[in-house]
Amino acid sequence: MTSLLRLGYLIPQFPGQTHIFFWREMKALEARGVAVELLSTRPPPPGLVAHEWSDEAMARTTYLGRADPLAALDALRRLPLGDLARARRGEPRSMMRDLLLALPAARRLVRVARLKGIDHVHAHSCGRAALIAALAFRMGGPRYSLTLHGPLEDYGPGQPYKWRHAAFATIITEKLLSEAGATLAGAVPPLVAVQPMGVDTDRLKRTAPWQPPSASGPIHVVSCGRLNIVKGHQDLLAAVRQLRDGGHDVRLTIAGEDDAGGTGYRRELEARVRELGLAPFVTLLGAVSEGEVHRQLTSAHVFALASWHEPLGVALMEAMSCEVPTIGTAAGGVAELITDGVDGLLVPPRSPAALAQAILRVAGDPELAGRLGRAGRDRIVRGFGAARGAETLIRLIAESRG
Repeated sequence: MTSLLRLGYLIPQFPGQTHIFFWREMKALEARGVAVELLSTRPPPPGLVAHEWSDEAMARTTYLGRADPLAALDALRRLPLGDLARARRGEPRSMMRDLLLALPAARRLVRVARLKGIDHVHAHSCGRAALIAALAFRMGGPRYSLTLHGPLEDYGPGQPYKWRHAAFATIITEKLLSEAGATLAGAVPPLVAVQPMGVDTDRLKRTAPWQPPSASGPIHVVSCGRLNIVKGHQDLLAAVRQLRDGGHDVRLTIAGEDDAGGTGYRRELEARVRELGLAPFVTLLGAVSEGEVHRQLTSAHVFALASWHEPLGVALMEAMSCEVPTIGTAAGGVAELITDGVDGLLVPPRSPAALAQAILRVAGDPELAGRLGRAGRDRIVRGFGAARGAETLIRLIAESRG
């Protein structure tokens, strides 16, 4: 079946700074005989294009999201009678705006699928990309599926319409699976699998053993994540300030950029760094390549991600794969990844004091740090390799075809 499958792989605003997982999964699909056609709504802002493979990815990607009122009218005529009314029923007014934006892209998707012989489209989102796939299907386009990467409320209106016609769905955690089942009631397709994101454990590994901070040297803390208030970087800054006030030489490096490519929440964080007097001790790297992330992780004494809510956390997986002692927050689905005290540490979200204590605990106990690092690596290798997502997609497409 895989040698005959031509898969449309639809990712919003691709390739973005957090899209390493998608690229690795796509490569794993191709290694298993699937012909992958990359699709996206639009390119990301220039400040978010940072990977070694970004140029190749953009050259391969068909972008669907141009505004086109005439195409929207043409698409409307191709929908089944009453379909648009059913899509809007019980939804907020913003649903109409989403439909008008998605309709031209859906019409283009139908044309692209026919031109390239796409058999199935997988939307790695439950936002507008999923709406585009659902509309295209209702216009006579290919079957589709979707992945839920976070709470449903983060992905806009029209969720029942997006899910109801899907051949199957994957959901990254058991927690999200339970929430989706309760919220969507009869709209969830009969075929659903829990499939977390994953990382390339062959690339993300150590070439030298982890070393604790020296008695006279600084403690190097690394974090990685979008510059967004929900990632809790401001709490990590406060924790660093507390530690330095207590006489501990802590340095913090944060890899990641805001969604505007550097002109959004980054400016608030920079202001906070200055207010706290941390400018000499905090580095905001911006969007960086996978190679730079790997270099930062393997030089770190501690990895910490202070998210207020986190569906699961690829950045946590990357750190654990590199055997870095890892601190996360007991928020969202992180507890499905980290078992506190076994393969990492969990602290309450929005608690700089708890973060500071956890950083000191790891940095001051090399035996604990080494044990957490080794167990973390083992956890990721056993359960969160990038190839597993590819294998799940191939299996579910075959099962959905009967």
